Formats: sequence, C-alpha cells, structure tokens
Amino acid sequence: MKLETRNFLLRIIAGKFRGRNLKSPPSLEVRPTSDRLRETLFNVIAPRIAGVRFLDLCAGSGAVGIEAISRGASHATFVDSSRPMCALIKANLELCRIERSESDVIESEALDYLRRFVSKQPDSGKPWDVAFYDPPYANGYIPVLDIFGARSSALLTPKGLLIVEHHHKNKLPEETGSLVRYRVLKQGDSALSFYENQRG
Repeated sequence: MKLETRNFLLRIIAGKFRGRNLKSPPSLEVRPTSDRLRETLFNVIAPRIAGVRFLDLCAGSGAVGIEAISRGASHATFVDSSRPMCALIKANLELCRIERSESDVIESEALDYLRRFVSKQPDSGKPWDVAFYDPPYANGYIPVLDIFGARSSALLTPKGLLIVEHHHKNKLPEETGSLVRYRVLKQGDSALSFYENQRG
C-alpha cells in the first residue's frame, strides 16, 4: 500500500530567520511540533535562550532547534534516527544559511545517543543548557527522563532545562533524579512539561 503523504507548512516564528519557510516532512508518520506550540515553548524560555547550547532530540524537520538558533542560541545539536529526516534537517540548515560551527546533525536513536554521550564524558562534549524531546512513541519518555536526571550523567548544565512534548493524557513524573518539573502547558491534545536540573 502506498504511504499517504502531506506537506506541512513550517515557518520560523521569530528572530533572525523570522518568516523563513522550512522544508517539511512528507510523511504522515512524522508529526512536526506545530507553529503555535513552538511559539508557546519559546515564549516561556525566551529569557533563557540567548547564547545557549540547545539539544533537539527526535528532531524531525529540525524546526525547533532552528528556531532556537534564530532566537539567539549559540549552537544546536539535532538527533534523529531517520536518515531522510537528518537529510531534511541539513537541507533546512542550508536554507537558513546556518554555519556548520553552529550545529551538529546526528543520525541515532535518542537514548542510544545519550548513553554514548554519558559513557564518553568528559570527552564527549559540553552539556546542554536546554534540551527538547518529542518522541514518536509514548513509551520512550521514562528512559530518557531517567538518563537526564541521573546524577552521574551531566547531560544538562546546572539549572539547565529539559522540555518534553507529549499527549496531554500521558502522565509524566513530577521528578526523576535531579530533574524537577516546574510547569506544564497544555494546548489542544499536546502538552509541554518543563523540567529543571536541580543539580548544582
């Protein structure tokens, strides 16, 4: 059976790339974060985005990480398990003329990438100030939350943020390890859970 396709209109909402239209995933199996929800997300974290290192897990089109760069993030890491999605992210980075020094695109399952990063510390690279996670399956949340919250992982900077997009009926823990949820925003069927790393 032929897979039905549809083009999603993705645009950068604010910052130096404001109004720029991005190439979108053609498959209905890929569900991009809506412009409206992305705007809500960045309205919340706007005071903390300038100069940060940003991690976009299960990045899809890369719209969230590119929005972060547009609004002043110094670097974004994009992780997606799909080779076509990684190619799409690279195409969108080129479309916005984002320098290679400002971004990395990694083809990997999110949890596998995080485990490799942790296992190689301190040689794996600097921790992130803000991470965004929107997995395609509902059973992927807890292992990723646990590894971010593990006191030995150092994936996030002190007071760094992990934002998780999920269905509003999907109940996530209030805390795990050093992560404490301080805010939940609901919009339609989607919700954003904001966790702060309490490790000093």
